[in-house]
Amino acid sequence: MKTIQLGNSELKVSPICLGTMTFGEQNTEAQAHEQLDYALERGINFIDTAEMYPVMPRGETQGRTEQYIGSWLKKSGKRSEVVLATKVAGPSRGMNWIRNGENDLNEKNIRSAVETSLQRLQTDYIDLYQLHWPSRNVPIFGQKQFDPSLERTCTAVSETVAVLNALVKEGKIRTFGVSNETSWGVSEFIKQAELQGGQRIASIQNAYNLVNRSFEQGLDETCFREKVGLLAYSPLAFGQLSGKYIDDASAHGRLTIFPPTWSPRYMRASVFAASKQYTELARTHGMTPAQMALAWCYSRWFVASTIIGATNLDQLKENIDAWSVQLDEEVIKQINLIHEKACNPGQ
Repeated sequence: MKTIQLGNSELKVSPICLGTMTFGEQNTEAQAHEQLDYALERGINFIDTAEMYPVMPRGETQGRTEQYIGSWLKKSGKRSEVVLATKVAGPSRGMNWIRNGENDLNEKNIRSAVETSLQRLQTDYIDLYQLHWPSRNVPIFGQKQFDPSLERTCTAVSETVAVLNALVKEGKIRTFGVSNETSWGVSEFIKQAELQGGQRIASIQNAYNLVNRSFEQGLDETCFREKVGLLAYSPLAFGQLSGKYIDDASAHGRLTIFPPTWSPRYMRASVFAASKQYTELARTHGMTPAQMALAWCYSRWFVASTIIGATNLDQLKENIDAWSVQLDEEVIKQINLIHEKACNPGQ
């Protein structure tokens, strides 16, 4: 599998990235190692994790995903063959077990997060260090509109950029990126980096899938002009776009084993209705729903790498095999017609 340059950084990443949020909750350590081995065999060199993983977030499991990756890195000896990305949690979203809930993106918290991640991952450096969500008030995780009444005290972007660039100079991270960000946020991080004469953000990790194409509403232009690569997460919308919940509403997966409050945007009736139409379209054209949904992400010009996740090797194989699926003009036309009638129900 080819690699591409991520943003303005020196990182060369595969266009498919292995997401690992199931490691330690839905997958055992042995299963996690199997997935990592298989992904590398198929040409994937990019691994994404976070200090808060696995999901569902719980105090007793937090950090386990990084630990599983760390034990694999030590056992396999393949640290130099992978681009390793992880994330620091932003201001507490009820996860008081991470630094006692003191998770604003200031120097103290970022440095603490980096050091503990390095220990769990059993490595001396992190290739791509990401801010999991912003410090400031911003509509994310299903919020559709900005609400000024929710303003709160937060760390200035300038301070966050300064500590990240200090960590680059110290060799603890190679470059950094943002996640769950807006056009304003991307622009502000770039401005502050230029004012300080340091590195600019290389990437943005935002949700992008057939039921949430909100990235196309301005962020696509911002990231194109500023050379920031999109790492598309949730390409299957928590499994909705795999068609399994269309076939069986009680199918085993995150939407049934976790509380509905964890992923309310993917529980909306409008998401289910749109997913049903995409499922029918895929099957009409001889594809599985997952193949079509992933092929859509893989083929978008603004997606640098698509983050896939799986709970077993069969799912992982199907997800990677979708790289070879080509969507013809008629399928793309029908996808866009569905989108026009059901615009971003999973935003």
